[in-house]
Amino acid sequence: MLAAARVSARLSRVARTTALVLALAWIAIGARVDAEHEVYYRYTVLGFVKDAHGRPLAGTQLELVREKTGFSYVGETDAEGFYLIIARLGDESVGEPLSLRIERASAPLIARFDPSNHADERGTRVDVEGARFVERRASFASTLAAALGPPTR
Repeated sequence: MLAAARVSARLSRVARTTALVLALAWIAIGARVDAEHEVYYRYTVLGFVKDAHGRPLAGTQLELVREKTGFSYVGETDAEGFYLIIARLGDESVGEPLSLRIERASAPLIARFDPSNHADERGTRVDVEGARFVERRASFASTLAAALGPPTR
């Protein structure tokens, strides 16, 4: 009986230790996931896709590709031709070359932002007008604000 009690106590310690390690790992993973939603891990490319006559193209798929890694992020236009793609780019990615692709066409982009600014959203606006890609960086913040709607309290 005494040996069985020792084995049971030893197993109980192992189970508690394993549970503690798993709980700490879960907390650490949760903290990392939260951090990746912070502004300094996001780079947003948004805009409108229209045909050569200025009509919005709904349901059109776009792809933002990190040239350095080949990793891509996909988005699709809504009924108004609006798309929004969020890429995971950290502070170290400033100046990184990107490509925005739609069907067989693509346009080069550069990830431009201030890596010391962790308050403002990072990104650019690129409209596709027929076969032309038109970057409108100055319109990024207002377009993003319009897409997100008024802030809720």
